Amino acid sequence: MDEVRVGGVSGMETNGLSQVERVVDTFLAPSKTFADILRSTSWWLPFLLLVVVTMGSTFAIDQKIGFDRVAEQSVTQSATAEDQMAQLTAEQRAAAIHRIAVGQKYGSYAAAAIILIFVAIVALLNWASLNFGLGARTTFGQNFAVCMYAGLPKIFIGLLNIVFVYAGVNTENFDLNNPVGTNVGYYMTDSAHWLKMAGSFFDIFGLWSLALTVIGLAIISKKSKGQAAVVAVGWWLIGMFILVGATAAKG
Repeated sequence: MDEVRVGGVSGMETNGLSQVERVVDTFLAPSKTFADILRSTSWWLPFLLLVVVTMGSTFAIDQKIGFDRVAEQSVTQSATAEDQMAQLTAEQRAAAIHRIAVGQKYGSYAAAAIILIFVAIVALLNWASLNFGLGARTTFGQNFAVCMYAGLPKIFIGLLNIVFVYAGVNTENFDLNNPVGTNVGYYMTDSAHWLKMAGSFFDIFGLWSLALTVIGLAIISKKSKGQAAVVAVGWWLIGMFILVGATAAKG
């Protein structure tokens, strides 16, 4: 059999990794998964897993907490929203809360579309940065696959949320945007909302995902991990500043 080089690693020619092997190796040997993306950009299994867990988490919230209560909690997170609600009659407030709840409910159940849109945006930014900023020759499909596999650690947030919701943990003050205490912001209960938003970015599984993104981008671009980190961490910081600024503007 001919010897080939995949992702800079020499070895005997094979048919590559299966989707299941890729998912497992994302956690155990991520370089193998990302090197295999150079052979095939298929990403259906991590996408399926992310959607199933997200839908399961949404169903648990819907059944055990209810989106009307979730909407009430989300209103308390914005001084502007609270001021607007205070000017309404009881009937008007109830109707407004219900509209918010409906939007949150169906938005949460639309997990598949939201995941695809988010990954596509991040992949496009990474692709442009690598190719035009660092002179790499990656494809959009490679960047999309890297983002999809690198996002797998976030599955644990959904799984923990399902367990905690059914166990009745912190359901009275449930925060749809930060449901599980895996980040700093979750514990900043008395801090300003924008500070809690900033803290939410320092999440165990989110940082794990960021580290995987760096590894993946380095492999598909054939650049150093330091250069890949400039791209991945750079966009992560920009995203954090945008969301923190938007949260501060809402009060």
